[in-house]
Amino acid sequence: MSRLLLLVVIAVAVYWLLKSYRRKIRKESEPEGNAPGQAEDMVRCAHCGVHLPKRESVAAEGKFYCSDAHRRARDGKPE
Repeated sequence: MSRLLLLVVIAVAVYWLLKSYRRKIRKESEPEGNAPGQAEDMVRCAHCGVHLPKRESVAAEGKFYCSDAHRRARDGKPE
């Protein structure tokens, strides 16, 4: 009976160590600026009006665009 109890205690200890190790690895691998639940600035395309994250937009002359093609179209330049 004592051997069975010892095995259960060892199994629980190993499980606890693995769980804490995996949690530590997961926290280290998360990107710092994109944590879950963190708000991100959104901008509107000056050409078509679609909303997108600021970091994914194309900026020109103080305006934001959803793509380089829309930036060029707004300037009157052909693609």
